[in-house]
Amino acid sequence: MYPGKFAQTTPDKTAVVIAETGESRTYRELDENSARLARLLHDAGLRRGDVLAVLSDNRLEVFDVYWAAMRSGLYVTAINRHLSADEVAYIINDSGAKAVVASAGLADLAERVAAQTPNIALRYAFGGSVAGYRDYESELDGAGSPLTQQPCGAAMLYSSGTTGKPKGVKPPLPQRDVDEPGDPIVGLLSAVFGIASEDVYLSPAPVYHAAPLRWSAVMHSLGATVVMMEKFDPEAFLAAIDKYGVTATQVVPTMFVRMLKLPADVRERYSLERLRLAIHAAAPCPPEVKQKMIEWWGPIIHEYYGATEGNGITFIDTEQWLAKPGSVGRSMLGTIHICDDAGVELPAGETGLVFFEREELPFEYHNDPEKTKSAQHPEHPAWTTVGDAGYVDDDGFLFLADRQDFMIISGGVNIYPREIEDTLALHPKVADVAVIGVPDNEMGEQVKALVQPAPEVEADAGLERELIDYVRDRIAHYKAPRSVEFVAELPRTPTGKLLKRLLKQRLTEQPEEVTR
Repeated sequence: MYPGKFAQTTPDKTAVVIAETGESRTYRELDENSARLARLLHDAGLRRGDVLAVLSDNRLEVFDVYWAAMRSGLYVTAINRHLSADEVAYIINDSGAKAVVASAGLADLAERVAAQTPNIALRYAFGGSVAGYRDYESELDGAGSPLTQQPCGAAMLYSSGTTGKPKGVKPPLPQRDVDEPGDPIVGLLSAVFGIASEDVYLSPAPVYHAAPLRWSAVMHSLGATVVMMEKFDPEAFLAAIDKYGVTATQVVPTMFVRMLKLPADVRERYSLERLRLAIHAAAPCPPEVKQKMIEWWGPIIHEYYGATEGNGITFIDTEQWLAKPGSVGRSMLGTIHICDDAGVELPAGETGLVFFEREELPFEYHNDPEKTKSAQHPEHPAWTTVGDAGYVDDDGFLFLADRQDFMIISGGVNIYPREIEDTLALHPKVADVAVIGVPDNEMGEQVKALVQPAPEVEADAGLERELIDYVRDRIAHYKAPRSVEFVAELPRTPTGKLLKRLLKQRLTEQPEEVTR
């Protein structure tokens, strides 16, 4: 549902505010700006099903662009600003975008991308001048009257590329106007989480990512206020909760870890009394980390598991998780099936590929029919997987093991790196950790841990032995790392996903880039 109704009922209410600067958009401003941009795009020839790309840091204008696309029947493609010019250009060209809106905060990147995307006829830049781009603000000022027809658009976002080149996830366009109800995520947040216009939602992650973009948009659909951080900092996050009276937020597990490692006096400095809902997703959360967060924040922590593909969603609240620690919950969208590599469905308790069954195929990979087919069950095309492995228990609760691509097979035994990573995550001498399989002449693969030591910790043979023994004391010995390498930094996306593909490539091809 489009938030335009709040431009009528509460026009001066803040729709979105930047936590660090206080810059804000009211609902009236959001409605007017998105309407003007929608008119500009329409007059330039964009029609239902066309693609509008946005390349931006965490700026207010991103929501102008998002809602202009939604009220025009367009696909909006928000692009990871941390990519190289070549990678951004690939996404723009692959998506078939007909227009690009860019932030002047990324002027150098935007200019280099322009040279590699010659088919783009329309380019707008906000927040300053960018060579080759029209001035966003002046173009909006000259736009004509709002459109009367408002077919609903959709987001076509690209995967983070954790297992290969980014893939465009293209959902079918909704068969409704933008101001008509029907968005399942809006219904989920309203019915399950009780989100309403009185809520204040803190979004600390990059807005190009699926969850921050979509969930912030849902807040607008429900008339709430979005507080968006320019970038995550653990103390600044707590300060924003206190300053803005935040009632709901969504984080990724690495943010939990960084907050837990703050000194006690810093954690106690800020009031969290209005915070009633903390949602986490996007990456596996070590059970010990989640347990400590529940002890700190109380029973307000909820988790969901889903993917950019939107093929299914599970949910678990604090009480359920305490009864079934490590679970990501039961399905709220789609029916779960656990299957082996041949597609045979497995009984409860056995680990295999996680499929979600929907009435029809919920997405396709843009320009990649083979990739789309590979995500489908061989006998049931509406069952789809994103490559995660796991099992369901007798009560229907899903437990994830790891991505199938990352499973280590050592001596014929399957080892899932996540269990080892979870064990090491809160070790006081570990800042970050990744576990991968490396070739072994005897066993096929052996377990290797790559560890970013905590500040001021000496990375030596003694620490290696300490960490290996620490794992052996807590889980089966055969799962413990055979070796530990110490690294300056692990490659993660800004949303916390570990780029294991890059680690394996670097260890094989350029090990000097990984190890100290």
